[in-house]
Amino acid sequence: MKVLPFKIPKPEKEALVYQEDHETVFYDKLHQHEEIQISFIKEGSGALIVGDSINEYKPDDILIIGENIPHVFRSDPEAYPVSIMYTLFFTTKSFGKEFFNLTDLSAIKKFFDESEYGMKFKADESKRAVFHNLKHQNRIERIASLLLLLNELIHAERQPLSSFVYQKKYTEDEGKRMNDVFQYAMNHFQDTISLEDVADVAFMSKNAFCRYFKKRTNKTFFQFLIEIRIEHACKLLYRDQDLSVSAISELCGFQNIANFNRKFKELKGITPTQYRQQTD
Repeated sequence: MKVLPFKIPKPEKEALVYQEDHETVFYDKLHQHEEIQISFIKEGSGALIVGDSINEYKPDDILIIGENIPHVFRSDPEAYPVSIMYTLFFTTKSFGKEFFNLTDLSAIKKFFDESEYGMKFKADESKRAVFHNLKHQNRIERIASLLLLLNELIHAERQPLSSFVYQKKYTEDEGKRMNDVFQYAMNHFQDTISLEDVADVAFMSKNAFCRYFKKRTNKTFFQFLIEIRIEHACKLLYRDQDLSVSAISELCGFQNIANFNRKFKELKGITPTQYRQQTD
């Protein structure tokens, strides 16, 4: 299977694709596809990398990932042995080149522009019902459900998933290289990682790797690594109340508690202790 680009399997003339994922982990390779993806997390939690950002996902999240946006799921099987996701895939031209340019749908067209780099929503009862009904609907009913869902999301509170996306489509070789780097970072973030270590994974010199990674993510590798560590810390602060903040700092790869506290507050706006108190 190619890492990038990724093709959504569908019949030749099917405009809207509905997919259910019931897996131990979601598809965990960096990939991009031409379709807009709207996913509802029924069960499961973990990290989602979209463009330049790392985000947490959990049950009742609705995720919108725009056309050709590189992304990768990192499921946490310890929290949820089975991950379940309901997804709709479509392009802005699936229903005809001018469909979303109709005056009646101008609000949806604007919404697509705003959510180009990805958005996260929290599902309420009505949005949850839309996804749960998809399994039993015919194709016409699913298109109607998509429009109904989009109409609700337009007015809903949202959180951006990314602020920067590399605009060029990845080649298969580039996709494999970035995927290897992401996977290495997510598998070894608890360890001490040197620039030489990660440059070797990418089969590049240190200077060339720094330029390569910054151009494609708009941040340094070590900024990216710190974000992975902080997202894992958030998970431990919420899930493992018996662990001290100091122990969590060590488990997430930080050399000292002062640096952990400083980086946590830079990214989250509050201290680790305050974050834990909010999630009690």
